[in-house]
Amino acid sequence: MKIAVVGLGHVGLANAVLLAQRHEVWGVDIDPRRVATLNARQSPTGDPELADHLANRPLDLRATTDLEAAARGADYVLIATPTDYNPVSNAFDTSSVDTVCRDVLAMAPKALVVIRSTVPLGHVRALRQRLGSDRILFSPEFLREGRALHDNLHPSRIVVGERSDRASRFADLLREASADRAAPVLLVDPDEAEAVKLFSNTYLAMRVAFFNELDSYALSHGLDASRIVAGVSGDPRIGDHYNNPSFGYGGYCLPKDTRQLLANYEEVPQKLIGAVVEANRMRKDFIAQAILERRPRVVGIYRIVMKEGSDNWRQSATAGIVRRLMDRGVGVIVHEPTFSGVSFLGAPVVATLAEFKARADVIVANRFHADLADVADRVFTRDLAAQTVRPG
Repeated sequence: MKIAVVGLGHVGLANAVLLAQRHEVWGVDIDPRRVATLNARQSPTGDPELADHLANRPLDLRATTDLEAAARGADYVLIATPTDYNPVSNAFDTSSVDTVCRDVLAMAPKALVVIRSTVPLGHVRALRQRLGSDRILFSPEFLREGRALHDNLHPSRIVVGERSDRASRFADLLREASADRAAPVLLVDPDEAEAVKLFSNTYLAMRVAFFNELDSYALSHGLDASRIVAGVSGDPRIGDHYNNPSFGYGGYCLPKDTRQLLANYEEVPQKLIGAVVEANRMRKDFIAQAILERRPRVVGIYRIVMKEGSDNWRQSATAGIVRRLMDRGVGVIVHEPTFSGVSFLGAPVVATLAEFKARADVIVANRFHADLADVADRVFTRDLAAQTVRPG
């Protein structure tokens, strides 16, 4: 079976490698460097499991910039191009998905087009009508940055936005390529699949916001947040997971998905969804003020990526802290090994960790790392796991 995957970011790469274990897969991307990297069996991201599969596993996988060559004769074409949130239109920018979908329908008249990018509620129904074709499905992804292939190999669930035999066959395609073949499959209507994705990510954002606000209270009143979190999370209805405070939720998915869901509530009463979005903004304001209260001369930002194993700093919560500190006139330097530029948002990037430590009198880390153990007394973090790696 021939499968084309268009867009070789975190989602597309994970899909391509997953399916190339059993099928002929063509990956398509507009970036020739990413294509060359993939054809050299190297990972363009920091995902360790993805790198291992590319280097050491037999995969029927090739990458190209030629969409027509990839789509020609394909049974399935998966679309995983970006759908960034546009604050002006108050909606996802789905132009890349829509354009690829239109082109593929003409290039591959027998292919089933499956959108893996996140889209607004009602988008697939409208797209089918606009393009005059029902050969379009939506199947949402539930992946973590830096663990995308792992989450495809061990899916929590497989959701496809159509109740049909062909939707069931696509679900089987994903499940058969996974390591855990007992993953539950849910076939739903297109709008329902879109809602599953947006509500799932908004719930995760809400949980992050809740524990961050708990931490803000603890920090403001001199309380030990770790003991409060342990007590709250001991309730089995709440659970001891996804409860480590941070500088705010960020990354590619949660910020844009929460805003898109909020936009879809335009004619529906709500308070909670809007509060989640606002809470995230307030948390970054609070963290920046807490850093400023230390009266730093130079603030060192240790890592701006959102997740270990990721090279993605889009919508990073830490980037929000950088902006706020620089707006207040504080000197800021950044240490980020995956960033190739000489400055980030106007802050100088310091390549060597030793120089970075020497120049910063306060070091800000969303997640504490053992590399900072020798300067732990200068580190500002709200990472409760830090106590397990700090000296003493």
